[in-house]
Amino acid sequence: MKIAVLNGVNLGALGTRRPEIYGTLTLGDITSGLASAFPTVEFDFRQTDHEGEMVGFVRAAASSDGLILNPGAWTHYAYALHDALEPLEIPKVEVHISNVHAREEWRRHSVVSPAVSAVVAGMGPYGYHAATGYILAREGT
Repeated sequence: MKIAVLNGVNLGALGTRRPEIYGTLTLGDITSGLASAFPTVEFDFRQTDHEGEMVGFVRAAASSDGLILNPGAWTHYAYALHDALEPLEIPKVEVHISNVHAREEWRRHSVVSPAVSAVVAGMGPYGYHAATGYILAREGT
């Protein structure tokens, strides 16, 4: 079982960027915790602040068994990301560490959500675990 875990813009700054909202764990802490919790899963962890590179990561994820995507601010305006996700025929989960629906009005709309199988928001780093469990359940493992 191989799951691509793609993190978008500003997620490389986790641990220092707005810890009152996103917590103090770094992206490295989150990925190592996920790998420890699911030792039989082969994860492909990637992060970029460049939208075109993320589109390439999404296309490459087509060969995975599932995709977990935290697009960061791209959630709200990256139609190119939506279009890259749409044809993938694997379980795709959009993850947000904070509850975007309880924050600013502009954060409450996702152009990515219509192209994914499920959305997890507001569960902190555990959202990645929930997304993994969902993918494993969908794949019957």
